[in-house]
Amino acid sequence: MRYVKFFLRLLPFLIVGAMLHYWLPQHDVARVTSTEVIRQDFSGINRIFYAQADSGNTEQATRDLRLINTEKQKTWLLGFFPRESRGVMVYRNEDTGWIWPPYFKFDSADLQAEASALISAAGQEQWVVVTHYGWRNRFLSIYPNAVGLRAIDSPDVRIIPWFNIFFFIFAGIAALFIRAAWLQFRERTLDPLFERAGDRMDEVNAGVAERRSRLKRLFGRK
Repeated sequence: MRYVKFFLRLLPFLIVGAMLHYWLPQHDVARVTSTEVIRQDFSGINRIFYAQADSGNTEQATRDLRLINTEKQKTWLLGFFPRESRGVMVYRNEDTGWIWPPYFKFDSADLQAEASALISAAGQEQWVVVTHYGWRNRFLSIYPNAVGLRAIDSPDVRIIPWFNIFFFIFAGIAALFIRAAWLQFRERTLDPLFERAGDRMDEVNAGVAERRSRLKRLFGRK
């Protein structure tokens, strides 16, 4: 039972952490190998992991999906430390428009053209930094959504996620501010209210005890 309570307390943090990992921007060092357009049929399971049709188009149950195929430099610790090995990674290229997460991406066609121009062969690598959000899951057929490409000279470049750093600093400061505001509100409002309620309950209990005592004396009971 103790482990169940611990898991239930930990569960909200796991859910929030997973959502932030999905929504916050990530940066991959990769080589674009090709681009393509496929016909995607969405299911009730994987539909929530896709954005929307291009701005100005009508949303359908099935539509064309732009993909950017790459050879990715593998990393340790969420991209902070590069590894010697490489692996394939496929990114989708969709407009996010005004929906969540708020990347306000309207240029998926332009980004596809940029990706096509950056295609390179093995031995003549043109490395790029792919900024994206989301996850790759082969079982669910979902892909991270590329929101930006930037050419670099070497795969050894160190990418510092400044946005994520400032986001967590701001989130920490906001959490401390909310906690301080809550403690002040509880001290000034809730605690006096609970004290008055407790005093009132004591008065009620004392009155009940006094009436019981009177009834006992009235009927000659001790």
